[in-house]
Amino acid sequence: MPAFKPDPPKNWFALDPKADGFMGISLKQAYELIQGKKSRPVIVAIIDSGVDTLQQDLQGVLWVNTAQDKDFPGAVHGWNFLGGPGRKCDFSETAEEVRQYFKLKDKYLNTIAPSDTNKKEYAFWLKVKGEYDATIAKAKTELPQLSQVLNAMVETSGYVRHALGLKNNQTFSRTDLDKIVAKSDTMIQVKNLWLLAFSQDVSTSTNVKVIRELGEYLTKLNNELSPDLDVRRRTVGDNPDVLGDKTYGNNQLKFEDSAHGTEVAGLVGAKRGNAYGIDGIADNVQLMIIKAVPVGDEYDKDEANAIFFAVDHGARVINMSFGKKVSPHKDWLDSAFKYAAAHDVLLVQASGNENLDLDIEPEFPNCHYLDGSLHGDENVLNVGASGLKADSILATDFSNYGKNSVDLFAPGVKITSIDMDAEATTDDGTSFSSPIVAGIAALIMEYYPDLNVRQVKQAIMQSAEPLHGLMVYKPGTHNLVDFSTLSKAGGIVNAYRALDIASKMTASQK
Repeated sequence: MPAFKPDPPKNWFALDPKADGFMGISLKQAYELIQGKKSRPVIVAIIDSGVDTLQQDLQGVLWVNTAQDKDFPGAVHGWNFLGGPGRKCDFSETAEEVRQYFKLKDKYLNTIAPSDTNKKEYAFWLKVKGEYDATIAKAKTELPQLSQVLNAMVETSGYVRHALGLKNNQTFSRTDLDKIVAKSDTMIQVKNLWLLAFSQDVSTSTNVKVIRELGEYLTKLNNELSPDLDVRRRTVGDNPDVLGDKTYGNNQLKFEDSAHGTEVAGLVGAKRGNAYGIDGIADNVQLMIIKAVPVGDEYDKDEANAIFFAVDHGARVINMSFGKKVSPHKDWLDSAFKYAAAHDVLLVQASGNENLDLDIEPEFPNCHYLDGSLHGDENVLNVGASGLKADSILATDFSNYGKNSVDLFAPGVKITSIDMDAEATTDDGTSFSSPIVAGIAALIMEYYPDLNVRQVKQAIMQSAEPLHGLMVYKPGTHNLVDFSTLSKAGGIVNAYRALDIASKMTASQK
């Protein structure tokens, strides 16, 4: 059985490397630096899977739309670009390469060489076909194996609850397993199964959380192997290959898949100092909630329109904890990125969790524009996930990286935030590194509002001092590399240093 390490402090990502020994962002020191200063509210858009807007820790920090929106009727805290009539939502989708494969296969599957008029589309098809084959092969391998694991976990939950004297609606955690004295072979196997299931989580993680997350992943695999290619039309009713029709969606922001977005929103701005849940990074934000990310891959149309919506409604920071391998309408995203840049809006995005070198295997969206425009990254921060300590696993084994494509790293393992209908949950992923950086950006904008987006990005980048000489395992490998080679900045974001740099920038402008 795995040797369990003690849980880190719930707020380890906010701690100071020197004072506390964890590679956090020095948030306490940052607030000491700005103590007594006045701040201005900053709108941060969360483009994600939706949010539980009734979560106690978000009360008072949600953006409220005061405009009379003809295009978005009833948009109070944001908008759902996956919504349809009758409060419906297309929240269970398939991968983009699967959608594009079935769209193009009749035209190109038996084609050996393209004509002069469709070389570009044929090259796109070859990319789609390669990604599709890899996705399907992976799903066919994992689905039967993990289905057996999930069935075993569901079936044995009752054994564990009975052994612990729990009711059917009560949960158990890893620490509860220590109370079980397993005497039969069956109970020993059951206990070992659950010890393995909990091995990557903190001790407070519950059986319900583990089963839910595995179930969501199996849904994703099922959707790849047996895609419902008509669900968008039935549910939303629009054409995802036409950008201009803005009047689609609805104002429903919470669905059964909205845990991810709730966690992300909490990290940026959960109410500070209320003795509940967690303290978000920023203390004077208004969180604009935009649902555009399903289980499966988001649509380019929804991503672009979500950015346009956020910018048009006053967001200064947009967090994007999503990504995919194929982008059929990348030009739409390029336009949205440029629109954000023109309106002085910062885009913060998760690098992804496939331990890929994004310099070699780019994911989407990204700021490498199709038209070759320079300075596409002037308002974009791409964030990798870092670990607890300055040791060989500081670069997490799952994080994407890239000296030219990932800007910097931020804490991304055992990150505790709020959940739907509950106080807190703990997860890993670049999805949670990104909102930590977005929260720091918002904090800078609150207290130093005269800085433009380029200056805010510069302060954040300079705060990530290069960790030259720290040898770490390159994500997904056993090869040691210098941590500073895995991103542009070569280090981990630090809220204190970022605010200090911002204060000096402001002083120099006066």
